[in-house]
Amino acid sequence: MATSSMNETAAWQITEAVSYHSKGAVKDNLTWRFNVTKPIGSAYQQDGLQACMPEGLQGTVDEVIQLSERYIRTLARDSEGVVDGPYAGRFTAYDLKKTMAVLLENMIERLDRIEHRLNISSNLTKPSLSGDISMTHSLYAKDLINGEHELCALTDKERQLYPKCEQKIEWMKNMWQSDPCYASFGVDGSTCSFIMFLSESDPCYASFGVDGSTCSFIMFLSESDPCYASFGVDGSTCSFIMFLSESDPCNTSFGVDGSTCSFIMFLSEAKINHDLEGLMKLLVDPNERQGYAWMRMRIKRIWPRWETAVKSLAAKQDLTKRKQKKILVHLGLLSKQSGWKFAEMQFKGGPLGELVQWSDLITALYVLGHELTITSEVEQLANIVSQLPAANSPCQSLRVVDSFGTEPGFNLRTFAKQRKKLSSWGGQDLNPQQFFTMFPHSPDNSFMGFVVERHLNESNARAIQRSNMALVYGKNDYMWAGKEEYLNTVNKSEIVIHGTVYSDSDSKSPLKIPSYVINHGILNGEDLHKLLRQSKIFLGLGFPYEGPAPLEAIANGAFIGEPHVYTINIEDPDEVRTTVQKILDMEQFNGFLPYEFTEEGFIQRMNAYIEHQNFCQFQRQLNKWPPESAVKVLFGDGGKSCKDVCWEKNLICEPSHFLAANSHSILMSRGAACAANKTLTDIYYPALDTKTNDCIIQQEELLFSCVGKQDNLRRLCPCRNYFKGQSALCVGCEL
Repeated sequence: MATSSMNETAAWQITEAVSYHSKGAVKDNLTWRFNVTKPIGSAYQQDGLQACMPEGLQGTVDEVIQLSERYIRTLARDSEGVVDGPYAGRFTAYDLKKTMAVLLENMIERLDRIEHRLNISSNLTKPSLSGDISMTHSLYAKDLINGEHELCALTDKERQLYPKCEQKIEWMKNMWQSDPCYASFGVDGSTCSFIMFLSESDPCYASFGVDGSTCSFIMFLSESDPCYASFGVDGSTCSFIMFLSESDPCNTSFGVDGSTCSFIMFLSEAKINHDLEGLMKLLVDPNERQGYAWMRMRIKRIWPRWETAVKSLAAKQDLTKRKQKKILVHLGLLSKQSGWKFAEMQFKGGPLGELVQWSDLITALYVLGHELTITSEVEQLANIVSQLPAANSPCQSLRVVDSFGTEPGFNLRTFAKQRKKLSSWGGQDLNPQQFFTMFPHSPDNSFMGFVVERHLNESNARAIQRSNMALVYGKNDYMWAGKEEYLNTVNKSEIVIHGTVYSDSDSKSPLKIPSYVINHGILNGEDLHKLLRQSKIFLGLGFPYEGPAPLEAIANGAFIGEPHVYTINIEDPDEVRTTVQKILDMEQFNGFLPYEFTEEGFIQRMNAYIEHQNFCQFQRQLNKWPPESAVKVLFGDGGKSCKDVCWEKNLICEPSHFLAANSHSILMSRGAACAANKTLTDIYYPALDTKTNDCIIQQEELLFSCVGKQDNLRRLCPCRNYFKGQSALCVGCEL
């Protein structure tokens, strides 16, 4: 599928969004998308820049101008409607404007016209949506280069809301250099940096009197558990340091040394969470519909496996010293406004694949120790988003659970609209890897997956005898429409066909399924898995296209073939008969479950994404994850997509490394004899046009695509390795 029929996203009205933002680090989540255009470069040339440059510097100047063009275009596009200024923190272009000024003025400082433009750009600070940000004066680019800081001031409203804020800022002025840790959180001695640091501290601690001082942390920790007193802790700094250094080596092993920063680092770390009741308290439906009921049941049922899985993973790789993230999970399709009736149909044959994904995502994030907020109604989401700093920011802290995925050609709104591909599901202008899919359809998106539930233990499973049975994949009778000839062919091959079709007791109409089908209605998980164990075939109808059920069937040994499935034309009776006979001739039906669809594999994959995926990088740096050591750039044959080029070498296309490969020089180094160098906008580049011998690189980075292909183009493809059973991660990427 090119674009999801289950992905309802528009700006902040997202269907299923996972919002990551770091609990401590001020500069962790910056992102920029670049878009190359020509006007600024043309203006430079008209001002006589080339004539002014010493010989030998022209190549450098051209490169700087190109980067500057991309930067300014991106800044203009991504700053539209953004709350800007020092309070906006990591979400805006505030700090990046300083970098732009430094970059351009250092290179072209004698051009008054350029300096004037930069002074304007540096001072275009947009007003806050709430009107709460106050700047005491504006600075010119030369002031920024000389290291001067903007001055921030608290408004009357902020003083009223946060009466201790000024006291905290005063403490920070005196103490921020007492520990180098503060600098790692972006504190540089300016009032703005103090405000950003303090605003990101956990409000939970503030409610206990923690105000950023060493004493307040000690008092909070020592009063939180009376057992500290038995170790001599009396509230004094000395007693606490003594306790940390002598009485509790566990704390020192986590880097706690008695300093304020060490307390902050320890308290903000994500720690493995085994508290099921705590998770259940988060999953409370705000409505009377009990929309979370099915998810709660699944989580409780599998919880022992989740606990075992996270312990097993922790024994294999280091899960300590991870930053705890605050994550907002919005389950939009459960909302009343969506109209999909997921909540109403969860026990009546409605789609469960999405509920499976949401359940597993929430559970994995929770056991990994992150702080979750779960919503399903628009009102809840709007209330939370309105309280976030710079909530309209384009800084990409979103992840969208998108079952089928969204390819680059459908994601970029302007491109999709021009080519008449724009749908209500696409046009979000996100990085395509921000879409998390059910299956690994395209490497352009991130494969999230799900956990295949196992209801039967091995001894019970072995005791179940298989017979010449086929279970049909289709819970509603409309899915069976037009499949009579196909089902008749299977039925005549000595196969007894079973179904699990939902029957509405209030309906007077009979089910529209063949009379020879034995229908069991909607089954619970254990009974369904027993039926799969008795069957030799799990029979697909062409729709649903995908879901958890086929993998559950494979795990239980149904329709294991070449390998594990047979893909056939169900409208060809001869092919159907031949395939059924092959299955009947088989003697063994052993189950198979890939590691990536187990609880442990799912936790490992989600942990890697959370720790390493960064769509908010400063100045859109070349990607550091997956590392360069895991990536090879291959030059494909004509007419092949990068997905195919990589897979032929047992590798996987890695879209995050297209930026590094997007170069005419790299095309030439791979043997391309370039008749001309071009920069175009489409999903096929970088590539060599075999008809014209033009070397073409990509102009719009949101269109880097693993699946784009054209007969006359040889794609330049970044390909990475992967480890068996976890295709989403390169070797070593799990760490």
